Amino acid sequence: MVENDHPQPPAPAPPPPAVQPPLGVARGPAYPPAEQLLQLNYCIHSNPSWAQTAILGFQHYIVMLGSIVMITSILVPRMGGDPGDKARVIQAVLFMSGLNTLLQALFGTRLPTVMGPSFAYILAILSIINDFRDEDFSSEHERFLHTMRAIQGSLIISSFINMLLGFSQAWGEFTKLLSPLIVVPYVCVVGLGLFGRGFPQLATCVEIGLPMLVFLVVLQQYMKRLHPAAHPILERFALLVCIALIWAFAAILTAAGAYNNVGDATKRSCRTDRSYLMSSAPWIKIPYPFQWGTPIFRASHVFGMMGAALVTTVESTGTFIAASRFAGATPPPAHVLSRSIGLQGVGQLLDGIFGSIAGTNASVENVGLLALTHVGSRRVVQISTIFMFFFSIFGKFGAFFASIPLPIFAAIYCVLYGLVAAVGVTFIQFTNNNSMRNIYIMGLSLFLGISIPQYFVANTNGNTGHGPVHSGGGWFDDALNTIFASAPMVALIVGMILDNTLDPHHARDERGVPWWDPFQHKKGDSRNEEFYSFPLRINEYVPTRFL
Repeated sequence: MVENDHPQPPAPAPPPPAVQPPLGVARGPAYPPAEQLLQLNYCIHSNPSWAQTAILGFQHYIVMLGSIVMITSILVPRMGGDPGDKARVIQAVLFMSGLNTLLQALFGTRLPTVMGPSFAYILAILSIINDFRDEDFSSEHERFLHTMRAIQGSLIISSFINMLLGFSQAWGEFTKLLSPLIVVPYVCVVGLGLFGRGFPQLATCVEIGLPMLVFLVVLQQYMKRLHPAAHPILERFALLVCIALIWAFAAILTAAGAYNNVGDATKRSCRTDRSYLMSSAPWIKIPYPFQWGTPIFRASHVFGMMGAALVTTVESTGTFIAASRFAGATPPPAHVLSRSIGLQGVGQLLDGIFGSIAGTNASVENVGLLALTHVGSRRVVQISTIFMFFFSIFGKFGAFFASIPLPIFAAIYCVLYGLVAAVGVTFIQFTNNNSMRNIYIMGLSLFLGISIPQYFVANTNGNTGHGPVHSGGGWFDDALNTIFASAPMVALIVGMILDNTLDPHHARDERGVPWWDPFQHKKGDSRNEEFYSFPLRINEYVPTRFL
């Protein structure tokens, strides 16, 4: 037997297994997460020309005016006030909005956010109005003044809730428990929770509101694409053009007698001459401290206002997070949120002193305007305060713009609130979208954040402010009804509990915490100082915990 000295050739290696490309790659490009929106024309510290800045600032003034007119239209008549009282209240609220906006833009979040009156206070104020309904007054005007003084006292005392949460750093420590997973439903319902001010209000005069909505979409989104020269103009200023056109159309319908034989509700919504603000507003009036008289302090009134103050803390925080996205900034750090909420409390204290009808919070519609115009410049919002101060002092001029029919504003809000809701969805890119845990938390937070407040709003008496909670304690009922009628508050409570109790440590990466956490600390990201530092040399005079 002869041995074979030649080794046998090795067996051929099996072919490598075929690698299946991801489904998304096979069908189209995959977009990586982006910390900043790339289509902004101007971010937080870049500025348009001075002429464009002035026009954009005026546009912010017009947009925030709608909420002021809505709130005063709801409350002042129930208090016994006449059109002259309503005009003076609008002046006071507008003046304080300008002051609070300027304080926040300079020393608060430093984000381009307009501060305006909050709807969260309406239930508490209706409860105050109801308390004085059966009392005897010499006139309706006297009842109006007495109610305003009670509102002033409640605003002054409840403002310390915001100041305590903010300046103690407690709110900043609480917001460190947030994650992108919680932020998604939280910011979404900041916009979606305001659906009642959109189409339902538009439908009160559909022949004005619907053309405004259609014109705004067509002019701002489609017409700008027809010619390169028209693109920047219509993108930034189409809103003002649409308001002018539809307002003129409403004036023509009013003059032609189209609303002569309709109900009072339709006249109030559609006619351009039913507000009576132009005839009753003073030419010049500077709001001053305690202009309605000495404040009245009642414990039963204060607790309801405290619930509203807590709600505005939550709603403003969600609005600030949305504004940071549209301004091209990083999410606001914890210490910035603390000082902004503390300063919001100072603003509410000033609201009570100067006789505003409601406390303040960040304006959601103006944040939506940042997205609509693609301009997130801080300077634009600072310039808008000049218009607020001017029109609050020169009442006749301010009353002219305050006479814009409310369905026009409602049509605008359909777009702006939708943009704010949509920006909340963008935070999902920093989480694991395929995690069933995340899907459960987001879904339940989003649904309950809309469903629970809808139940409370639907079961609240619009005249008395009495909601579905009936414990026998009026102040306790007012606080709970106010808290659970707020969509951002409910979404934050549900999301915060679930995300921080359902295996939070093992799911840390899935929640997006590694991306979110550095922004929550002063030195966690180098850009925090760039976006949120104080102007000039104010840092030298401010305690370091607020820097």
